[in-house]
Order: sequence, then C-alpha cells, then structure tokens
Amino acid sequence: MIPEIGQFALALALAVSLVQSVLPLIGAARNNVIWMRSATATSILLTALVAIAFAALMWSFVVSDFTVLNVASNSHSLKPMLFKVAATWGSHEGSLLLWILILVVFGLGVSLLARNIPLKLKARTLAVQAWISAGFLSFMLFTSNPFDRVFPAPLDGQDLNPLLQDVGLAMHPPFLYLGYVGFSIVFSFAVAALIEGRVDPAWARWVRPWTLAAWVFLTLGIVLGSWWAYYELGWGGWWFWDPVENVSFMPWLAGTALFHSAVVTEKRGSFKSWTILLAVLTFSLSLLGTFIVRSGLLTSVHAFSVDPERGIYILGLLAVAIGGSLTLFAIRAPEMEGGGLFAPISREAGLLINNLLLATATATVLFGTLYPLLLEAVTGEKISVGPPYFNASFVPIMLVLVVVMGIGPLLSWKRADLRGVLHRLKWVAGLSLLAALVVWYLDTGGPALAVLSIGLAVWLLGAVLTEWASRIKLGEAPLVESLRRARNLPRSHYGMVVAHAGLAVCMIGFIGSSAWKSEVVTFAEPGTHIEIAGFDVRFDGVEQLRGPNYVSRMATLTVFRNGAYVTTLKPERRAYFVAGTSTTESAIRTTLAGDLYASISEPAAESEQSKWTLRILYEPLVVWIWIGSGLLALGGVLSLTDRRLRVGAPRKRTGPGSIPVAAE
Repeated sequence: MIPEIGQFALALALAVSLVQSVLPLIGAARNNVIWMRSATATSILLTALVAIAFAALMWSFVVSDFTVLNVASNSHSLKPMLFKVAATWGSHEGSLLLWILILVVFGLGVSLLARNIPLKLKARTLAVQAWISAGFLSFMLFTSNPFDRVFPAPLDGQDLNPLLQDVGLAMHPPFLYLGYVGFSIVFSFAVAALIEGRVDPAWARWVRPWTLAAWVFLTLGIVLGSWWAYYELGWGGWWFWDPVENVSFMPWLAGTALFHSAVVTEKRGSFKSWTILLAVLTFSLSLLGTFIVRSGLLTSVHAFSVDPERGIYILGLLAVAIGGSLTLFAIRAPEMEGGGLFAPISREAGLLINNLLLATATATVLFGTLYPLLLEAVTGEKISVGPPYFNASFVPIMLVLVVVMGIGPLLSWKRADLRGVLHRLKWVAGLSLLAALVVWYLDTGGPALAVLSIGLAVWLLGAVLTEWASRIKLGEAPLVESLRRARNLPRSHYGMVVAHAGLAVCMIGFIGSSAWKSEVVTFAEPGTHIEIAGFDVRFDGVEQLRGPNYVSRMATLTVFRNGAYVTTLKPERRAYFVAGTSTTESAIRTTLAGDLYASISEPAAESEQSKWTLRILYEPLVVWIWIGSGLLALGGVLSLTDRRLRVGAPRKRTGPGSIPVAAE
C-alpha cells in the first residue's frame, strides 16, 4: 500500500508542476497578483508530494519490501540499516527521485525565503523551475518508475553494489545533487530575467546566495567522492579523470566563474550578458552530466547502466532546456544595457580574465570527456582520453589562473595601479621563488612543473594574506585599529580569503601526492619485509572474519621506522556472498607529512594461498587536499552568512504598523 501512495503522490506532483509552470507566468503577463502568488502555494504542495514519494520509497527499503522491483534489485535483508537507507538513492530510479526532491526543495526555498524579490520575477522563476520539475517527473513516471512491483516477490534481494556500501559514498550523492541540481534555481532566475527583459545589479544580488549555496554543496560532494575513491578502490589515487568525475567537475568550474561574474554585475553593473549565459551553461552542464551518466553511454563504477531509450528521453529534455534557453538568450541579449566602463587594469578586468580562464578550462574538460564518445558514435573506434591529455591542457590553464588570483583582489574597481600592486607583492614573489628553489634543492629529480607549482601555491597563499593585511592596515596602523578593522570586515571578504587560501593548500596536496608518490606492489608471505619512503613494513599474515553480509580476509602489517614501532595497518579484502563481488578496504596511516597506504588483493595463485599481492604507497602531503577542500567549502559558508547576502531580509517599514511586502 505504501508504494502505491508514493506513486500516486508522484502523479499528483506532475499535475501540480504543470499548473505551476503555467499559471504564475500568465499572472505575471496579466499583472494578476493572485495568480502570481499561487506559485508559493503550489511550490509547498509540490515539495510535500515529492517528499511523500521519497519517504515511501525509503520505507520500502527500510522494511525490505521485495515486492518493489527497485528494492529487490538493490537491497538485501542482511544489509546494515544505514546502507538500506542509502540504497534509496543507490539506483537509477531512487537517485532520480532524490534529484527531483532537491529540485523542488530549491524552488520551495525561493518561494519562502526570497521575500524581497519582485513578485513578477519570483513568479516567473518558480514557473521555470516547475518546467524542469515537470520534465523530470514525467521522465520518472513514464520510463523510470521507482515503485514498479514484481510478482511473485523474491525471498530476498540482489543487494546493492558492494562498492556503494560505504559511509563516504552514502553521503556523496545527496551533496553532489544539492550542488548541481541547486544550479537549477540560478538557471530559473536567468530564464525569468530573459523573459522579463531586465537584468540589473539587484538581480545579481538575489542570484548570488543561491549560486554560492549550490557551489558549496557541489564542492563537498566532489570532495566526498574523491575521498571515497582514495580509500575504497585500493588504487591510492584521489582523481582519475573518469568521465563521470568530469561531469560533476565541469559545473563546478562554470559555477565558480558564474559567482565571480555575478559579483561584477552586482557591484559595477557589468557582465550582464556573460552572467546570464554562465547561469544557463552551468545548469546545462549539470543536465549534460545527467544524460551521460543515465543514458548507458558509459560503464563506470559510479554510472548507472540503464536502457539507452531512457537516454533518448533525457536527450529530449536536454534539447528543450538548453536549446530553448539559449534561443531566448540570443533574442534578449542584444537588448541588455551595457555596464560601467573600466580600464584594462582594474578589478573588473581581473575578474574577466578569471572568467575566461575558467571557461577555457571547462571547455578543455568538456572536449576530453565528449570526444571519445562522439568518435565512437561516428566511427565505432574506441579511444581513451586520460590523465596525459588533462595534465597537458588543463593544468597550465589553472596555473595561469593562480597567478591572476594572487593579483586580482588587490586591484581596485574601475582603474587600478598595477605597478603599485606588484610592488606590494614583491616580498610574496620573493618568498614563492625561495620556496621553489628549496623544493628543487631538496629533490632535484622532481618534475620542473611540480617545483613551479609549489612556488605558485606559496604565491597565492602569500598574496591572499597580503591583501587581508592591507585591508586591516596591519603594520601601518596601531594594533588596536587593525583589530577593529579586522572585526568590521564583511564575512564575504573573509570567505574569499579562506577559499583562496584553501585552493593554495589544495595545490600543495595535489602536487605532493602526484609528483613524489612512492609505490611498491609485490607478492608477500608472512615475514616478508617491504621498504618504502623510510618505513619498514612487515607482512604478518591474513585472518578471516565475517561481517553482516560479507566475509573478510584481513591482513596485518606492522610498520617500523629506524627500528622503532610506528603503527599496525589492517587492510581487508571483502567478499560479498549475495552480490558475488569483492571490494578492497584500504588501511591508511595519515599524518600532515603524508599517508602510508596499504591494500591487499587476492593470493598470487590458488595453489599458493600464503602469498598475497600487497600494494604499499607513500602519498606525501595528500591530507592537505582534504584540508584545503574543507577551507574552500568553509569560505563559501562564511560568505553565505554575510548579512548582505540574506535573500529573505524584509524591506524596511515605511510607517507605523506597516508590514514588509514583496516589491512589485
């Protein structure tokens, strides 16, 4: 009965979304306040219906209702409760329902929180959001129903892919979807502004917090996925340029450009067309990723292998959403007023270069992701575009971007003194050069690009701190005055400082773990010693353990350094007897200097059960990737808490007894 309630709720949700996609638009055209305000009521109802459907599916997984095909295909009675809940979004159908839930929740957020947005713009925005909801609800009901029944019901389920039965990956999809689905509301704002024919600094101010919120969630989602791949897959890597990784990374790059562009539109009235275009393209890249992952084009550890006919449906939605919005942009963009003028050396110019570099980087990743698919579709030839292409094309662009990021925040609006800025950064430049020379001296065999990159990471970190120090006049004014200035700096500025510093810290982790990684892969039997990066690792043997739905063979590795005991590592190889597959559970000793990483594979041969394949790695500075990523997200959160970005702030009272109302 519960699944039928969920399916009925989805059908009602489709009907409500169709009403919301039409009525507020007509109301805005006719200046009918009641019809425009109906968007708020329909948003609440739509969210409630989709939430009921999602709860019904989760309940089916929790109680192991194997009469539901989705549950029977992706769960098992012996699975721990956490992963029964996580299996709700572990399949194509369940993840699509989560996708839609987040989509309508963002619409609800605008309807309830954005009280100071003009009523017409708000109504049109919610109507566009409903168009997207209707498209995906129809896709779900017609091709991907999560509540399909199976009769006779199996005695037990087939279990979820064991690789997905992990806490990190259980958290990864919700954050990832909150990110790139969150950009849908920015897309809706952009299309609504195009329909209205007006983009101004106030519009950019309303859009910024939603853009920033989606960017923070997407950052966390990507980092969780990278962290999961690092410790779960047993390869010792944190990024593989897998196409499915790329389709989440491209909206992040475009969203970063979008946020910076919106800042210029808000503060200077410039970049209006560019900001609108970036809003459309960022969500378009999210839709493109949805198509690639769900169309059956890819076989990946975190792609959904589904019927290609579903891909045709998504391709149709993609064509309507992207084609329609770009056509509308082409019609309206020439009518947009030009912004304020600025000199070639100014903060506006710096942000323009920032945007162009990010757009070029996005295009580079897009080409590397789509080219193999297009080539196979046209010629049937299969090729792989991997790290060599991306390292040669993407990395140099980002290094130039780091140089610009160090200079840009020190430039003033409209016109700046580049010579004065470079003079203030001379000590930072000297320090970064010294850091590069020290790294080169300590490791003359290291790649030249790695040495240069370390110097640029120090450059960015030093430039960020220099800009902050100049803002509070540290060393130029009495300490009390500097502290007062520090307290009065807006949180959005601290957000920028923390986020840019976070990127510098990430770079140190990227470079250290890529350029100076040590690795040993060997056959080992009890008593074998492995030397790596100054550590002596002794293999003590393997014992068999039983988990709730798997059998584990756990190795014991004792680690020494200079003859002294350091730690004991216990990597595992788990065999899931229902799914019939195995997973690697790595053991990692983490310090700020680097990770000692161990994983174990099957015995070298069935006749030699005492010999096991061991993979031991030393990953220098890799922990700084996670620290820097946390700083990136923290910077976004700090900016979001800035009172100037509170979209729900009511307008000032105009007289005694008056109440805040939405602007007309």
